[in-house]
Amino acid sequence: MTATHTRPAHTAKQEWATGLTAFAAVMLFLVGLLDIFRGIMAIAEDDIFVTTRNYVFEWDLTGWGWMHLALGAVAVIVSIGLLQTAAWARVAGVAIAGLVIIANFLSLPYYPVWAVVMITISGFIIWALCVVQRGNLFDLSEERPLSEERQPSEQRPSHRV
Repeated sequence: MTATHTRPAHTAKQEWATGLTAFAAVMLFLVGLLDIFRGIMAIAEDDIFVTTRNYVFEWDLTGWGWMHLALGAVAVIVSIGLLQTAAWARVAGVAIAGLVIIANFLSLPYYPVWAVVMITISGFIIWALCVVQRGNLFDLSEERPLSEERQPSEQRPSHRV
């Protein structure tokens, strides 16, 4: 009797999980890149920013610039980890997107329309990273080689990310 080696079929859930993770990675990369640019503009004290008096969270524009620059750099690094489907990147992606939301909320009077856009995009990133179940992230980007596969009668170990 010969054993047949078949590749497990990708389910719709796995494809959905792959799509949402890729969506979150690309959007987090864009948010990070745009936050880097916003930080550079704020550090250079560009004229596009609104000056507001009597704001509770009033910082120097350069201070906001450094904060957005740092958040943007970390967001770009985390997005690269998300493209590699690293488990740490999901947790860090949610945390960074949450910090981007907070930073944009606190700097809302300086650049109101853009802050609302960044808050919305970051909310979608958090949603995309939280809606995928942990078990669906196993080998999302690649199929496993035939040498790792077992016959259907054998018990497969549970791989969780």
